[in-house]
Amino acid sequence: MRSDKMKKGIDRAPHRSLFYALGYERDEIERPIIGIANSANELIPGHMHLDRIAQAVKEGIRMAGGTPMEFRTIGICDGIAMGHEGMKYSLCSRELICDSIEVMARAYLFDGLVLIPNCDKIVPGMMMAAMRLNIPSIVVSGGPMLKGRLRGKPVDLISVFEGVGKVAGGLMDEEELSHLEFSACPGPGSCSGMFTANSMNCLSEALGIALPGNGTIPAVYSERIRLAKLSGRKIVELVKKGITPREIMTLEAFKNAIAVDMAFGGSSNTVLHLKAIASEGKVDLDLSVFDEISEKTPHICNMRPSGPYHLEDLYFAGGVAAIMKRLSEIDLIHQECLTVSGKKIGEIIREAKIEEEDVIRPLERAYDVKGGLTILKGSLAPQGAIVKKSGVDRRLWRFEGRARVFESEEESVQALKEGRIRPKEAIIIRYEGPKGGPGMREMLAPTSILVGLGLDRECALITDGRFSGGTRGLCVGHVSPEAQSGGPIAYVKDGDRIIIDIERKSIELLVPEKEMEERRRGWRPPEKKVKEGYMVRYSYFVSSASDGAILEMP
Repeated sequence: MRSDKMKKGIDRAPHRSLFYALGYERDEIERPIIGIANSANELIPGHMHLDRIAQAVKEGIRMAGGTPMEFRTIGICDGIAMGHEGMKYSLCSRELICDSIEVMARAYLFDGLVLIPNCDKIVPGMMMAAMRLNIPSIVVSGGPMLKGRLRGKPVDLISVFEGVGKVAGGLMDEEELSHLEFSACPGPGSCSGMFTANSMNCLSEALGIALPGNGTIPAVYSERIRLAKLSGRKIVELVKKGITPREIMTLEAFKNAIAVDMAFGGSSNTVLHLKAIASEGKVDLDLSVFDEISEKTPHICNMRPSGPYHLEDLYFAGGVAAIMKRLSEIDLIHQECLTVSGKKIGEIIREAKIEEEDVIRPLERAYDVKGGLTILKGSLAPQGAIVKKSGVDRRLWRFEGRARVFESEEESVQALKEGRIRPKEAIIIRYEGPKGGPGMREMLAPTSILVGLGLDRECALITDGRFSGGTRGLCVGHVSPEAQSGGPIAYVKDGDRIIIDIERKSIELLVPEKEMEERRRGWRPPEKKVKEGYMVRYSYFVSSASDGAILEMP
């Protein structure tokens, strides 16, 4: 076993003495040592209950003859960090989480790892660590939050963000907003729609690195505890068989995950994260793969924020395995892929049942014959940009408008609140990319205000930053190259004509090349917004969003 290097032989007597000081007995030290990376904290609703998940994992490990050793990682709630300086630190926390797990696993020579995330960047950060370390690993999340309810109608966190926009537009009063904020998030778990956290937790199943049910079993259900115990037992089994993440998360497994992503119209952030996870495992996952799979994958599951369904609805409909079963009807799933369950994806699909066809539609009743995410390219985004097509009103699939340029999220929000945005304008928010932000902030505030003002069916919003998984409307993010790197978005001026054509997958800035060349010559990158600390280092090493915003080696 890997851990033998730190615990066996005469030379390791001092090491064993320290383990005894921790309260371990001799036979516990002799068993497989399983590291548990637990991201529990008192700052994230999705993580407030993870100590109970970790306890169940430990019970499962001991039942299977292993010894659990728990350590902690950091975690940020994107909802609480949204709309202020804190959001600069969300995406970059993904790399810190990955690095910290690597440090612990290499220092302690764990035989296997159980990764306990739940929200936003913690999930991909932990999966990146699994791929980098390539020791037997399994992911078990804390599960989704139940939807809220107000006056007989389902509500969630996005309802509150959009409520702020309704107040600004005079469509809701502050008392009603207060009722909404008390009702939208009823308890522990990752926010209840198919936002980034739940998108990634669901895709962990499709990748095979988590057990069936990981993405959809509600946080408060006892089934979630049983899943954690089973995950603890399975990691010991994986260690004994020597099955590692790179054997599971192959290119074919990523293609399965992308197909599922397209079928349920997940967060646009999944592209960023899947590319980063693949990069850690030396899997060549080009943006073109997302485009190819989107072209042939029907959108069959319309989840919040675009549709009416929440994660608990998908749970009762049969979950991720049921979506994969439906997609297997048209040969979109690679069924030979291994999973941490010990079964191949094909075996899991055969056991799955589609319980509610309103939630997981038959192929002939698909919302669209193509997937929920689309990669756009053109003169404004030569390296690509991403739009969540499933959240865009079809009347806006071809949009032409005049640019309104803002140098930060705050400037755009102020303009929206003051009523300075007009229909048919293309709102440009730049210098919010990985380097320019720095940190590529999610921008749920401007998109939610657009919805609240009713402008989501009239305007486009374009940025080199990111959008929350809770975003809907014609919102184009990840524009690459970013403004800070001298991408075309840096040269846009108020009044420039912009055309977005989702069907043709294009985003064009209609400015003559001679004029663009003059603008390039007169451009200088602005002074960095952050002058000290981690984000300065991050901004020097982070790659383009088109490459997953990973940290490049110097």
